[in-house]
Amino acid sequence: MADKYKDKKTPKNAAPVVTPAASEASYDDVKQEHRLYFNIVKKRYIWFALSLLLLIPGIISLCTQGLNLSIDYKGGSMFNIQFNEKVTQADINQAMDSVGLTGSVQLTNGDISAIVRTEALDQTKRDELLAAIQKQAGTFDIKNVEEQLVQPAIGNELKSGAMKSLAVASVLILIYVSFRFRFVYAVSSVIALLHDILITLGLFSIFQWEIDAAFIAAILTIFGYSINDTVVIYDRIRENERRMKKKDSFKDMVDKSVWQTMGRSVKTVCTVLIALLAIFLLGGESTRTFSLAMIIGVFFGAYSSICIASQLVVEIKKRTSEDNKKDNPVES
Repeated sequence: MADKYKDKKTPKNAAPVVTPAASEASYDDVKQEHRLYFNIVKKRYIWFALSLLLLIPGIISLCTQGLNLSIDYKGGSMFNIQFNEKVTQADINQAMDSVGLTGSVQLTNGDISAIVRTEALDQTKRDELLAAIQKQAGTFDIKNVEEQLVQPAIGNELKSGAMKSLAVASVLILIYVSFRFRFVYAVSSVIALLHDILITLGLFSIFQWEIDAAFIAAILTIFGYSINDTVVIYDRIRENERRMKKKDSFKDMVDKSVWQTMGRSVKTVCTVLIALLAIFLLGGESTRTFSLAMIIGVFFGAYSSICIASQLVVEIKKRTSEDNKKDNPVES
C-alpha cells in the first residue's frame, strides 16, 4: 500500500511523502488496496442465512441421534497390553472387528504397548478379544494385561465438567469483551462462539464421528482461537470509530475495519489449518478426534469472526434505538 502514496517522479530534493497509517486510510483506499474486495457488511444477511443452513441440520441431528460418545463418556473396558514386538493399529482394529467389537486403539512406548478401549465385556468376550489380538497383531503375556472398567458415572462427570467449563468461559469472555469494548460487542462475540461450537458439534453428530475426552480440549481451544481473532477485528473497529465524522456511516466503517484485518485473519487461519491437517493425517488414531474438531472449529471460527461477530454488532446497533440516538444511523 505504501507504493500508492509514493510519487516515483518526486524530485530528490522534495520533502518525503508520509504514508498514512492503516487506521487513517480512507474507505476508498481500502477498497482499492484489495483486488477481491466486496462489501461484507451489506451481505450480512447472506452470512446469517448460510450459518442457519449449517446450524439447523446439526441441531436436528443432535436432538434426534445425539453424539457418538466413546467409552470415556459412556463407560466400557480398557486394556493396557504390553507386546513382545512392535504392532500396528490396523492389526488390532482388525482383531476387534473379527470378534464383532468396536473401539479405539492408542499405541505407546514405541508401538510395543497398546491401550485398547471398547464396550464393557464379560469374561468370555474378554478372553475372545485378547485371543484375537494375540493371533492377529502380536504375542503378549495375557497374565500381564492391565484391565480397567470405566464406569458411566465417570463419563457423566466429564460431560458435566465440559458444560461447566464452556459456561464459565462464555461468562468470562462476556465480562472481558464488555470491559474492553462495549456490551454489544460482548454479546455478538459470545453468539459467534456458540455458533462455532454448535457447527462443530452438529457435524460430529451428523456423521457420527466418535467423541473422546480430547474433544473437550479441542472445544475449549476453539473458544480461545475464535475470540482472539474476533477481538483483533473489534480493536480495529474501535480505533476507526474514534475517527468517524458525523457524515460517516458506521456500516462502512465496520466494512473498512474487517478488510483492514482480512490479511491477518486469512494468513493466521491458513497457517493453523496446515499444522492441523498434518496432525490429522500423520498424527495417528489418538489425535484424530482432536485435530478434526480443531480443523472444523478453526475454519468456522475465522468465518464467524469476519462474517458473523462484526456483522452482529452492526445489526444490533441498527435495531437498538438507544444506540441509534447516540451514534450515526446505520443503513440497511
